[in-house]
Amino acid sequence: MAEKFMTYKDKPLVRSGNEIYYGDMAESHVVKFMVLSENKETGEPEKISVQLLKSNTELADKDRIVKESTKNTMFEALDVGFVWLERALKA
Repeated sequence: MAEKFMTYKDKPLVRSGNEIYYGDMAESHVVKFMVLSENKETGEPEKISVQLLKSNTELADKDRIVKESTKNTMFEALDVGFVWLERALKA
């Protein structure tokens, strides 16, 4: 049976520890979010690394990175990641 994942704008959103992957690995690109720090009182992410990656896992990790940035809220990170992914998939 196929595993059900949470989705954001119709694409899978999968968390593994403090890493979150957004997109379908069958497509050309995915976005990786890494929570770098959290608010000690609320537990909310305060600093998030965003990377647009090529889905080809045969490439070296550094060769898979197309774009990267750091954002201060999960909303900002999701927003930029969504735009990057949509543009990469249209190209």
